[in-house]
Amino acid sequence: MSLEKTCEIIERYKDERGVLIAILQDLQEEYHYLPRETLEQVAARLGIPLSQVLRVATFYKAFSLKPRGKYLINVCLGTACHVRGGIHNLEKLQSDLGIQAGETTPDRTFSLEQVYCLGGCALGPLVVISGKYYSKMNPLKVEAVLREYISGQIG
Repeated sequence: MSLEKTCEIIERYKDERGVLIAILQDLQEEYHYLPRETLEQVAARLGIPLSQVLRVATFYKAFSLKPRGKYLINVCLGTACHVRGGIHNLEKLQSDLGIQAGETTPDRTFSLEQVYCLGGCALGPLVVISGKYYSKMNPLKVEAVLREYISGQIG
């Protein structure tokens, strides 16, 4: 983590109002989570209490205060995806990655989360990896896509 990089991100928004969420989004993208030191730096540079920064950072699910992997995998278990076998996709990913939903691989390559609606019910079961939607997934397709990320063919 580089405090210099954090300063660069904050500087992008100088002289703008209401920039806290935008700064936190950029920091999340840079570090894959929001390190405490960066939040302290944001508070100091914006002249707002750390408690306010933490309130925003913990309110939105898009932000994480603990390290996440380079690739965030969301497995939909909403009703439409669940009845079409979404749970099997989650089980396959947990098995292949050696982690449970809500965890990150030790090398910080992948973080795995289960969600309850991704807004594409007709395309389910859905798996989203770092914003890229994969539709009508099954464990074999999950394995193939995961292999592409691991080999570097995607990403």
